[in-house]
Amino acid sequence: MRTKAGKLSVALILTGVLLAGCGNSGNNTSGSGSASGESSAAPSAAPSAAASAAPAAGEKVKIVFSQGADQTDGTKKLVAAFEAKHPDIDVEVREFPNDSSQMHDQLLTILSGQSSEIDVLNLDVTWPAEFAQAGFLLPLDRYIEQDGINTSEYLKGGIEAGYYNGQQWAFPRYNNAGLLYYRTDLVKKVPTTWDELLKQAEQLKGQGGTKYGFVTQGKQYEGLAVGFTELVNAYGGKIIDDQGNVVVNSPEALKGLKKLIDIQTSKAVPSNLNTFTEKETLTAFIEGDAVFARHWPALYAQANDPKVSKIVGKVGIAPLPAGDARSAAALGGWLGAISKYSEHPKEAWEFLKFLISEEGEKIVAINNTQTPTYLKLFDDPEVQKASPLFANHDFVNGLGSAVPRTITPQYAKISGLIQVEVSKAIAGQQTAEQALTNLETQIKAVVSQ
Repeated sequence: MRTKAGKLSVALILTGVLLAGCGNSGNNTSGSGSASGESSAAPSAAPSAAASAAPAAGEKVKIVFSQGADQTDGTKKLVAAFEAKHPDIDVEVREFPNDSSQMHDQLLTILSGQSSEIDVLNLDVTWPAEFAQAGFLLPLDRYIEQDGINTSEYLKGGIEAGYYNGQQWAFPRYNNAGLLYYRTDLVKKVPTTWDELLKQAEQLKGQGGTKYGFVTQGKQYEGLAVGFTELVNAYGGKIIDDQGNVVVNSPEALKGLKKLIDIQTSKAVPSNLNTFTEKETLTAFIEGDAVFARHWPALYAQANDPKVSKIVGKVGIAPLPAGDARSAAALGGWLGAISKYSEHPKEAWEFLKFLISEEGEKIVAINNTQTPTYLKLFDDPEVQKASPLFANHDFVNGLGSAVPRTITPQYAKISGLIQVEVSKAIAGQQTAEQALTNLETQIKAVVSQ
């Protein structure tokens, strides 16, 4: 994150800290921005706290919080704890479908009409730039500064996901990232590079009753765009750089794509990997058919559930392997933001501030088992008790390598282009070089619209 120079730290220090890709909605850039001004992304000035509709003496203010349906008691407990601290504010929770696309479209419809019916929004990690450019969000920089929020105390990838065009528009509530799963009874030395993984996957395939050395998401859908993002970043490339330039056609990105092709056409993977989503990957791994798997944190609990898994007690996790540059796992999860059309921005900030506070994130971590973004919580015994992952150093390190998917208002369109071009390259219908040339041309056309 980059906000006002010298005001906010962006360093994420993992040493001595238990830190904790794609999350679900309820269960399921560069430059220095002004702390008070609206960026050029938004067409009109955001309302200030002073513009908040002032209630009459003794009258309560009601704000509306939108998120996906929550099947747990976590949200109820979260709201109750907030209202106990702020008896002058009532919070109404408005639930949306847990289908991310449906929720996205419904929010766009509401906000496009400049409706003030929602104050605080739950946003998927890929939405903040889009919503900010459309002028739907209130920039948070001045609130962050006035209340002394230290962004370095949060998961770095989550902070970056809410930052666009010089300003912070959303704050991470809970995040996760892709992880490498492996069979502890078969793997003696966990691979730390993609080359090592591919070598071991080919060697260990067939051992312990397995059919495959490695399973991952290979179908032409968002999961493939995620895999491409992870490999490109692992080899030092990017799709769009911090200045907004399209840099997908680079030597580093080419290395990443070629490695992705090597992996997905390897004899270690299923011959029908191009049909694999998260569901097929999970099934193959918990059925004992695969030595290694790339998946999200949700797989861990199911792999250790004796009701559904054949490999209970044989499951290890590690950060995704590294390329030439680093280990890079795509970020998933949800962030909190404030509607620009809120009539009560001051009260909305108080609620959002509570959502991302140590107390607020702890309530969600314990009751919803959503991965917190406030780093200190990974040292909390109650949080560690809520899920074995929260106390697992390998899980922590895996999340520490998380990178946001391309931060751009046109993410959905760009993802679709990536899916098509990468699928063609994997299928041998075009070279990796041609795929990146096509993507460069197509993405430049999209971002110039």
